[in-house]
Amino acid sequence: MGKIQSCMYVVCLLCSVTLNILFVGRDVYVSGKWEVGWSRRAAEEAEAVAAVSCSGHGRAFLDGLVVDGSPVCECNTCFGGPDCSQFSASCVADVDSGDPLFLEPFWMQHAASSAVLVAGWHRMSYSFNDHSSISQELVKLIHKLHAIVGNANTTGRFIVFGAGSTQLLNAAVHALSPHNSSAPAKVVATIPFYPVYKSQTDFFRSVDFQFAGDTSLWKNSTSDPTSNFIEFVTAPNNPDGKLNKAVLQGPNAKPIYDHAYYWPHFTPIPAPADEDLMIFTISKLTGHAGSRFGWALIKDKDVYETMSDYMSLNTLGVSRDTQLRAFKLLEVVTQGRGREIFEFGYNTMKDRWEKLNKALLMSRRFSVQENSPQYCTFSGKVKRPTPAYAWLKCEKEEDKECYGVLKKAGIIGRNGTLFGANSSYVRLSLIKTQDDFDILLHQINKLVGEEDGGKSSM
Repeated sequence: MGKIQSCMYVVCLLCSVTLNILFVGRDVYVSGKWEVGWSRRAAEEAEAVAAVSCSGHGRAFLDGLVVDGSPVCECNTCFGGPDCSQFSASCVADVDSGDPLFLEPFWMQHAASSAVLVAGWHRMSYSFNDHSSISQELVKLIHKLHAIVGNANTTGRFIVFGAGSTQLLNAAVHALSPHNSSAPAKVVATIPFYPVYKSQTDFFRSVDFQFAGDTSLWKNSTSDPTSNFIEFVTAPNNPDGKLNKAVLQGPNAKPIYDHAYYWPHFTPIPAPADEDLMIFTISKLTGHAGSRFGWALIKDKDVYETMSDYMSLNTLGVSRDTQLRAFKLLEVVTQGRGREIFEFGYNTMKDRWEKLNKALLMSRRFSVQENSPQYCTFSGKVKRPTPAYAWLKCEKEEDKECYGVLKKAGIIGRNGTLFGANSSYVRLSLIKTQDDFDILLHQINKLVGEEDGGKSSM
């Protein structure tokens, strides 16, 4: 009897173990093949949030606000309500920021290929297996990207990753500054210039460098052996889209080329950039500004090592999660030799520029920069630049405080004085959502229509 009970116990135990295995494995063993099962719940959560209807005027996010157990829509400017369907007619056009949301529809069309599901144990270490803080597979992909686009020579270059281009800009200034000089390096840029060059340089208040204004002030000073210059060169320029070149020359003048916008959806690519220190970012390439990922291509080994030390001491490198997402995004970008994303981006920007130029065509009060056509080696065609920003000028003397004129008309741009220019200029962002652009266009049409006492509609 004891033997029978013992046998029954063993049989029950085996059955219990088997059933547990079957229940646990029911999501991972299908049709004779092992499938990933632990990710199913995470994928279902992500898809459920993505399926939330926001009327095409907003998005719900996995890490967003939840009310009564359901994710809440985050609405675009001028839209509200539970599903973002309520438009506020009295709303102003907020085109101040450079938020590159014009590429969001592209990524929604490529939801499957661009999605990343991160395991809880992904890259928990401070470093990769090679003891570095940089993914070598991502490095290879960046080389491939530039080879496809033809916008930068990466041969013989060292690569440093940063939290967007912003962190790399100061790392570059630090690396190019003399650290044993009696006088700090003069950091300069050509007006109009990206405001962060000045604000970031002033913020760090280093004894090795200081912001010294416009390059025009120092053209005749570069021969002075006691003076060192670091010049920010933005190509294409923020705010006017020009392909700038370094102004200061000589052994004591060291340029930092900021190529954040040197991509085919903003400008023709006449030739690969080939400067000693070049900075790029995915913010304006893929539109993922919030991921904070950029890279520097560096020719000089000493500069590379100093910038690497800066990054190591500052943040111990870029988040491994960020590098994984950048890797996945660049895989999508390089598929089909980049044609899809750059055609989508260029066509979107071209359409916006055509509509804006048409709206301003008959205006005697406002103007924007003219963009000359140029041959693009990437597309094999002659194209007009389609810059990220309109550099609008108020032409009349009574409108010299242009920011105030536009604000009164329901348009919030970025004051030209922040770029070192005079107050008759305002930067208008053309890279936000389609809603933002449509509202801007409506306000511009209305403003221009009032020049002759007429009326205009959206």
